Amino acid sequence: MRQPDDRERLRGLLEPVHDRARLSARRLCRSDAEGDDLFQDAAIRALDHLSELRDDSAFAAWFYRILLSLHRTRTRRGGWRRWLSIDDIAESGAEPVGDDGARWEDERFGAERMRQALATLPAVQREAVVLADVDDYSLEEIARMQGVSLSAVKSRVVRARGRLEKHYRRLGARSARPTSETWTAEPSMARRSNPS
Repeated sequence: MRQPDDRERLRGLLEPVHDRARLSARRLCRSDAEGDDLFQDAAIRALDHLSELRDDSAFAAWFYRILLSLHRTRTRRGGWRRWLSIDDIAESGAEPVGDDGARWEDERFGAERMRQALATLPAVQREAVVLADVDDYSLEEIARMQGVSLSAVKSRVVRARGRLEKHYRRLGARSARPTSETWTAEPSMARRSNPS
């Protein structure tokens, strides 16, 4: 049950983790819009259950548990399997970068390739590898967020990396671990994968 001051309390607790959690949600989902929806749903659920949070210092892990739980529910419903078409991306209004738009195209291609690779993973592995390798959370933090043991997180990350490695080898590309720096494709990879 919501209390009168819950909105202000949530705003104060969410402020330090807002940007990072929103980016995590976007990276877990197939589009920025879907990630924003996931983040918003998690914020609403957090507001509805804020009275259950006993220790404000544990808010970040508590909020991520909500976010990841919602992500798993959406994944089970099969929403992850649907893909945005290239036409939808082009119609999004994003401006091409560079004189000929090549950098924008390379970045778009790389992000899409990474999303497709991540889509091959079970939800818990995708969450673990994105939180560890892209969002740079410690394994201990991820264990608290996912509500599992440290060894379970280590196993999920190792398995996810192995599956991603196999996925990239099947594509004939050099392996790529999803990181914040490599979230987008290297221009040479985009050209090798799309011969003209």
